[in-house]
Amino acid sequence: MDRLTEMEAFATVVDQGGFTDAARKMGISKSAISKHVSSLEARLGARLLNRTTRRVSPTEIGLAYYDRARRVLNDAGEADKLVTSMQSAPSGLLRISVATDFGVNHLSHILGDFLGDFPDISINMILNNRYVELISEGFDMAIRIGELEDSSLRARKLAETSKRMVASPSYFQRFGRPLRIDDLSDHKLLHYSTQSNGAVWKLTAPSGERRQVRTGGWLAVNDGQSLLNAAISGLGIAYLPSFLCSKAIEDGLVEEAIPDLPVETQGIYAVYPPGRFTQPKVRAFIDFLVGAFAEKGPDDW
Repeated sequence: MDRLTEMEAFATVVDQGGFTDAARKMGISKSAISKHVSSLEARLGARLLNRTTRRVSPTEIGLAYYDRARRVLNDAGEADKLVTSMQSAPSGLLRISVATDFGVNHLSHILGDFLGDFPDISINMILNNRYVELISEGFDMAIRIGELEDSSLRARKLAETSKRMVASPSYFQRFGRPLRIDDLSDHKLLHYSTQSNGAVWKLTAPSGERRQVRTGGWLAVNDGQSLLNAAISGLGIAYLPSFLCSKAIEDGLVEEAIPDLPVETQGIYAVYPPGRFTQPKVRAFIDFLVGAFAEKGPDDW
């Protein structure tokens, strides 16, 4: 007899608490279930079930075998789903959570290409600046930048972006330009209000020493574009990803505060719920993003 079928018959008897309900669950006769379990016990040389006229329960050995058998059966089921999903055409609604700055400046411009390639997929992209709970809030995936806080999620790195400390020429004319990290304590700093670690900038000194600048900001906003606008207006120094401020640097609207500091980089990741297989629509979108961002380096954003 097939080992997997024997294992499934035994596990179903334990799950259902008897042969009759197990037969109904598997869609076969009660005698067939009994033969499968008896064959399994004979092959293993051990009694796995205690049988009485009123109930059926696993023996101590049977309970230990059940735990391992159920895992094997679950893995077999996941393997079947994997093959099915890989052969299925990507389709359905794809709900994505994306940081507002990145979604507006980069992702929204390439969605048309993806939807053209996959007409059976529709996208609901939610732009916000908080860490959403993917599973409980019903998201299929999210794009996150920087350190990943939730290690239970699966992640694929899409690209890297650098960070720049910038302020307007008028700000530097009025307050002077900081020459080293310690000088920042005398300046007006503009912070993201959504950062989980508060108003902290993690910097690397020219010596390679890792430093943290922890100082109260003059302005805190939950939107990077607003921080950039504040920096352009001369309100202070902002520490922003390159994809947000590189154009403003090129146009001379802002300048780097301490140009000789080593460049800090952040990963850009696609994160999605854990599991042994990935939904075709999620896999298709991640593969598309990897291709779309393949040519971009940290200084291209």
